[in-house]
Amino acid sequence: MDLPFSLIQRLYQNSDYIGELRKEPCNTIDYITSPISYESFFKQYLLSNKPCVFSSIATAGWRARRDWVTGDGKPHFVQLLKDFAMDEQRKDVVVPVANCNQEKFSSHPKRDMSFKDYIGYWKNRIIGVPTKEPTDCLYLKDWHFTRQFAGYTAYTTPEYFQSDWLNEYWPQQQDTQDDYRFVYMGPKGSWTSFHADVFHSYSWSANICGCKKWLLYPPGEEKCFKNKFGQLVFSIDSVELHDTNLYPEYHDDISCFEVIQKAGEVIFVPSGWHHQVFNQEDTISVNHNWFNGCSVDLCWNYVKECLKEVKVEIADCLDMDGWLTQCQVRRVC
Repeated sequence: MDLPFSLIQRLYQNSDYIGELRKEPCNTIDYITSPISYESFFKQYLLSNKPCVFSSIATAGWRARRDWVTGDGKPHFVQLLKDFAMDEQRKDVVVPVANCNQEKFSSHPKRDMSFKDYIGYWKNRIIGVPTKEPTDCLYLKDWHFTRQFAGYTAYTTPEYFQSDWLNEYWPQQQDTQDDYRFVYMGPKGSWTSFHADVFHSYSWSANICGCKKWLLYPPGEEKCFKNKFGQLVFSIDSVELHDTNLYPEYHDDISCFEVIQKAGEVIFVPSGWHHQVFNQEDTISVNHNWFNGCSVDLCWNYVKECLKEVKVEIADCLDMDGWLTQCQVRRVC
């Protein structure tokens, strides 16, 4: 991942260079079918903060693509249960599951569920077996799979995303365990609500199997989806958006890019690009949030804005002990 000295020199000599690249409009989302140099990715997508999609060549050698998928491209439930239903202590593996048919605090509420039970639910949903809660659409998401199965190499991070300050930090911590590397598994019809990624970090997402529809909005367009109180709409399909009193900035001419991501393909989502994602088939994906020197200023500015908002929200508690600490822990950006 070495960069030529000429590019590094240009970045230091012209402080406006990155800003100029970011201002260039995005007219299309490139589909990359053959390997490109890291330098090309660095200049065309990281520095400019523009999205792109890599073809399935990028994931062809992954163990997950081979072992987690049946011959006809469906989730391999038998193998998944064999490998991940129990941990090394022979205890049931517990995973976070969101209910896509409910909303709580502008998100899908989550609960813990054994992996075995979740796969059972998914299989029954596919064949139409009635369940106790027939209206629920459950989505296994934000599973720290790599942390839980550290000895199992399901995939290798593509070289374009390996300069990852966020996930390099957590393994060095002795007092806590965390990371931003996730596995998602969900039935056809599961989805994620309208959002930008944590800290306004970059993200990359690879489909192990299935198909996703992404709706991506360039930075700044999200203001059209904020109500008069400054809150983002939960779903871009909401009928509330047509209430001009509640959403005064909303209009029909909003810049949006649609991506249909198929099995094996990898999408790069830049900093501050809001998006909503729908699983059009039974789908398994790997997702990382990350940032590096190309986007750390964007993440830092966003976190500072979050802090300012919280200071305003709890200004009436200014005299309490540890007020500033409370400001920092109350906001999840």
